[in-house]
Amino acid sequence: MELDNIDWELLAALQDDASLPNQELAERVHVSPPTCLRRVRRLREAGLIERQVAVLSEDAVAAQLGHGLSAIVEVTLDRQGAEHADAFERRAVAEPAVTQCWRVAPGPDFVLILRVPDMPAYQVLAERLFTQDANVRNVKAFFATRRAKFGTAIPLDHARATF
Repeated sequence: MELDNIDWELLAALQDDASLPNQELAERVHVSPPTCLRRVRRLREAGLIERQVAVLSEDAVAAQLGHGLSAIVEVTLDRQGAEHADAFERRAVAEPAVTQCWRVAPGPDFVLILRVPDMPAYQVLAERLFTQDANVRNVKAFFATRRAKFGTAIPLDHARATF
């Protein structure tokens, strides 16, 4: 699928605010509303737009709940064959507390981003996900003390500059 500047502008605008009404989105990229709707539909069908979600403030939610703990966890497997990595990945992504799961190299095999209510909840999750898995060789957890930056947008400026 070939993308032009309008497609890249649509993707950038939607990354910034996916709740924009079609009319406003069309005005931002200087196309008619029907053209905008057609292009966005085409970008979705091509898989460039995976989904639209609301990004909640972890701190504000934690304040409402009275708690919240974020952890970045490195996991190294004992056996790294595809079937072993796939099995761990399936277990990790099935856990609601795992908000991100990355296979990485070199170093650990996985990096997980976890969000749990508190340390006891982390310990229960760690027991279930890491300790009970005989193939997990090493776990290194880092607990967030402050989030300096968080974003979901993929930088697109370099892609648009090529047109």
